[in-house]
Amino acid sequence: GRVSGEAAPPRALTFAVQLLCSLVYLYVLAIVARAILSWFPLAPSSPMTQVYGFLANVTETVLGPERRAMPTIGGFDLSPIVVIIGLQLLAGILLGC
Repeated sequence: GRVSGEAAPPRALTFAVQLLCSLVYLYVLAIVARAILSWFPLAPSSPMTQVYGFLANVTETVLGPERRAMPTIGGFDLSPIVVIIGLQLLAGILLGC
């Protein structure tokens, strides 16, 4: 809450913060959906292949560098977990999400 006498943040700033928090949330959902879809074999003609391709295009810019920076553990790619934790921490610290 606000301290007595403290001015409320401008509406545009509040809207921008809420928008950024929503975008972080959607990006985390995209990472989770991509990770889940990666567990299943997808036929090239399947509509889910297009969904997976879209999710890969959207998330690879963040996951790719993280995947290359850290080794796999027991054959598992842990980069989605690391990126999600990092996004949640940054959003919490910088935006208060």
